[in-house]
Order: sequence, then structure tokens, then C-alpha cells
Amino acid sequence: MRTTAMLLTAVFLLGGVPGQTAIAQEPPGAKELAPGVLLVASRELRDPNFRDSVVLLIHYDRSGAMGLIINRPVKLRLEELLEELPEARGMKDPAYEGGPVTPQGVWALFRSTAKPPKTVEVMPGVFLISSERPMVEALKAGANANTFRIFVGYSGWGAGQLEREVDIGAWHIFRADADTVFSADPSTVWRKLIRRTEFRIALRHDYRFVPLLKP
Repeated sequence: MRTTAMLLTAVFLLGGVPGQTAIAQEPPGAKELAPGVLLVASRELRDPNFRDSVVLLIHYDRSGAMGLIINRPVKLRLEELLEELPEARGMKDPAYEGGPVTPQGVWALFRSTAKPPKTVEVMPGVFLISSERPMVEALKAGANANTFRIFVGYSGWGAGQLEREVDIGAWHIFRADADTVFSADPSTVWRKLIRRTEFRIALRHDYRFVPLLKP
């Protein structure tokens, strides 16, 4: 098993993750890409790395994008993954597979009313942790499955790649919220969101609803 020190060192070598606070509107399209939105895999997306996945976008700019899959828990418990941190002892919650890139890296999402030091705000009340000290502080503050998720690996796209995938319909874009990101039943998240997507599409193509949708 990889040690926590090895995993966190891999994160430090990446130099952290730049970020900005933004909330996207719900209608789909590449122009809506921004940190703090959810990418919901379409039913047609068959790539095993992303099939039936929901990705929280945590970084986006002209050079590329980075996100974490929020609905793919793994069998590895936090007390096992963070075995070198005394603060993690007894934590039976699972880690999550954040994506196929840098599987030796570890990141965390922390839900808090105040911004913890050395973190990046991904969306209001949700912060990205990419170094050991704020992770330890979050654990000391009593982090649990409702407020704290650990991810191994991340999802990444090069310049223009994610935009092209969105344009061909591989991803649907939704406004993120903390309750979805920290869902108590992550196995249902994709199914709920894809149904919302299909309902939204049905409304757009059913002209009987047009008068009802006017301001």
C-alpha cells in the first residue's frame, strides 16, 4: 500500500492547483464551463474512465481543466489511505476515485462556512485541499463524510479538449451544490442528474411549454 507521505509528496510536486470562484448557469454548452460546475456524463459516453460519472470541475482556464469524480467511492478506507496521520485513525469512510490522472496523488474537498488557510474555494462553502497541513487541520476540526471527502487521482483535460467533448454532447453541465457533492448516497447522483438532463431536454423540444417558460 502506498504511504500517505508518498501520496502527499506527489501532490506537492504538482505545485498545487490554481483556482477561482465561479458558479455556472444551468443551460449546457462549453461557454458555461467554470470551476464549481458539475460535468454529468451522457448515456452515450462509453469511456470506462468516465462512464456514469459526475465530475466537479475544480479548475478551468484556457490551458485546460481539472476535476474530481464525486460519485465513485472505492474500497480503501480513509484510515488506511491516511495511515500515517493519527488524526485519521478510526475513519471508516471510503476514499473516492477522483479520476485516471496521477493515481498516486491525493486531494480533498472540505465543506466549511469559513475558508481554511491554504485551500482553494471551488464553490461557495466547498474548498479544495492539496497539501498535508490543511488536511490535518480539517481532520482535527472533526471532519466526517458530510464535510470531508478524499480523492485519489483526478480528471484532467488539455487546452480545448473539454470544450470539444461538451460540444459533441459527451457531458451535460449543471450548477453544483454542496449537498450533491457530499451526497450520502453517491451511487444515485449520476442517475438523478441524468434524469434532470433528459427532462430539461424534453421541455426544450415540447413547444406546448413555451408560453409557460416566458418571463
